[in-house]
Amino acid sequence: MIIVDFTREHIIKARELALACYEEERSKVPALPDAGAFPDLTYFADNGLGVAALKNGKMAGFLCSTMPFDHAFRSTDVKGVFSPMGANGAIPENRAKIYAAMYQEAACKWVSAGAVSHGICLYAHDEIAQQQFFKYGFGLRCVDSIRPMEPFHCVSCEEYKFSELTSSEYPLAYSLEIMLHRHYISSPFFMNRKPETCETFCETCVRDHDRCFVAQYEDKICAYLKISESGETFITEKPDYLHITGAFCLEEHRGKGVYQNLLNYVIKLLKAEGYTHLGVDFESINPTAYGFWSKYFTEYTHGLVRRIDERILSEVLYRNFM
Repeated sequence: MIIVDFTREHIIKARELALACYEEERSKVPALPDAGAFPDLTYFADNGLGVAALKNGKMAGFLCSTMPFDHAFRSTDVKGVFSPMGANGAIPENRAKIYAAMYQEAACKWVSAGAVSHGICLYAHDEIAQQQFFKYGFGLRCVDSIRPMEPFHCVSCEEYKFSELTSSEYPLAYSLEIMLHRHYISSPFFMNRKPETCETFCETCVRDHDRCFVAQYEDKICAYLKISESGETFITEKPDYLHITGAFCLEEHRGKGVYQNLLNYVIKLLKAEGYTHLGVDFESINPTAYGFWSKYFTEYTHGLVRRIDERILSEVLYRNFM
């Protein structure tokens, strides 16, 4: 097996391999929709940061990434790169060895480009690939999950009222959005993202066609859920797929079935509108989110990250080695 630069000549075989990997995960997660047309890989072939594994002249794997971006995960001061869903894959035979060899070569490119935060999206049920990256210092950070747009059984909450906000009412959800950001900085989360202003929050919701749903108790909002047209993976761009991008419930109303009923209210309404799938992504380091969403959604990707000591960028010997 040899590792070479990923170029345009590899795109066709890489997309075939990516589709095979997706179908492998789909066999474990029936809620996943048909992939349809896979994303174009030209961007990854042209940025020079990807690699391909060839065995006897045939593609055994590929690993590509975005160009380095500032403030990785929006909560650090370092540059990062990310290999999204569909931008990497490997054949089942010797998959761990293939990924190990590809990352060793790709990481050289990423660090040379100034990226010390490395992220990769792997399928949730691909334990072999994940274990290899764990050996290389990666840890689980993000989870993408999905469910069919079907209601589920939960005990009703007659004393609560559920509704969708109009765009003029979006400021009513902003106070809970701020509480969500306060939750971000708590232990063991420790994710310090600067929240938007109320004006920006409302403008963004309108611009992106987001929808906000709330639960009210005695005419006071106690929980909200924001739905967007797209999420973190390419399947979220499908027209019959919607994605949860904001969610919070006041602590004193938790454990009463309020959020389950709010989620069910949203699912019933969206199903009636013709939507077939609902997704959510969350950080695995957020125990509240992990505990709730895992009950009602099925994981299909895991986002793994590794933070390299950024002092390596100033090491003369390392630069000479590169």
